[in-house]
Amino acid sequence: MAVAGDPNDPMVFYFGACAGGVWKTIDGGVYWRCVSDGFFTSASVGALTVARSDSNVIYAGMGESTIRGDVSYGDGVYGSTDAGRSWTHLGLKETRHIGKICIHPHDPDIVYVAALGDAFGPNEERGVFRSKDGGKTWQKVLYRSPDAGAVDISMDPNNPRILFATIWQTRRSLWNLNSGGPGSGMFRSLDGGDTWEELSGRNGLPNGVLGKVGVSISEAQRGRVYALLEAEGNKIGLYRTDDYGDRWV
Repeated sequence: MAVAGDPNDPMVFYFGACAGGVWKTIDGGVYWRCVSDGFFTSASVGALTVARSDSNVIYAGMGESTIRGDVSYGDGVYGSTDAGRSWTHLGLKETRHIGKICIHPHDPDIVYVAALGDAFGPNEERGVFRSKDGGKTWQKVLYRSPDAGAVDISMDPNNPRILFATIWQTRRSLWNLNSGGPGSGMFRSLDGGDTWEELSGRNGLPNGVLGKVGVSISEAQRGRVYALLEAEGNKIGLYRTDDYGDRWV
């Protein structure tokens, strides 16, 4: 499930349910109504983001990336340009499970999707996708393997060319969850996603097999990034950098 607030109105929030579409409140949560019925053809919402530069623009990524035993998959990305009154399917149907969506702080048509892919088997439509035209077309800008997909992505709001993304190799079956593998890792881009550099196992980050990794760039302090790592041995934990990933503690 996912939640997002209107950056220009503190009383407006959107909630994406793990199996119930997108809901909206305009009174700080006193009353909620479903705004996706009649538009969505799948119910599970994994990511939800409102554009800072135009709060009428919302992107919803379908299929939760918290892949529990009864996980529901989705059918790609939906977008709204009228604050949730109507929605349009924007493609990426086979991504199945979407972990995060980032929107450029000054251009609502530039959007990045962290797609985990099929949790139950290999597929190619996974990794980080970028659109520069509001979701009309997509480019896969970060890809690892058919067994590992992107689960998180964070953009520096002070410098939107800086992006951190994480890849998770995982497989869900009816009886267990396999988390971790050689495909897992953390990546950094300094040019808006055109090129990526792997940071895993370097400059203070743990060596060995990684599992699920979460990442978040600080808005308050330039250069600061937090990463929550699932790693081998006793190296699991919270890591921080103050120089955009050159050194970690």
